Amino acid sequence: MAKKPKVIVTQENKTGRNTKFKDTKTNKEMTRAEFVKEIKQGNYDDYYVREQNGVKTPVSKPDGDTSNNLD
Repeated sequence: MAKKPKVIVTQENKTGRNTKFKDTKTNKEMTRAEFVKEIKQGNYDDYYVREQNGVKTPVSKPDGDTSNNLD
């Protein structure tokens, strides 16, 4: 059985970039910038930040399990 993702995407912009996120365990809602900050502070071990087209972007750490990807 796949584990429930800790963070889900709740909003995308018209180009498909993820813009809002929700922690499913705490119900905390975050913007992309807030989530990036939380990741950099070490609060979300299963995620990291990479730059995509000059924008800091949260991504799931690869583990071979597609059920816990941000989508």
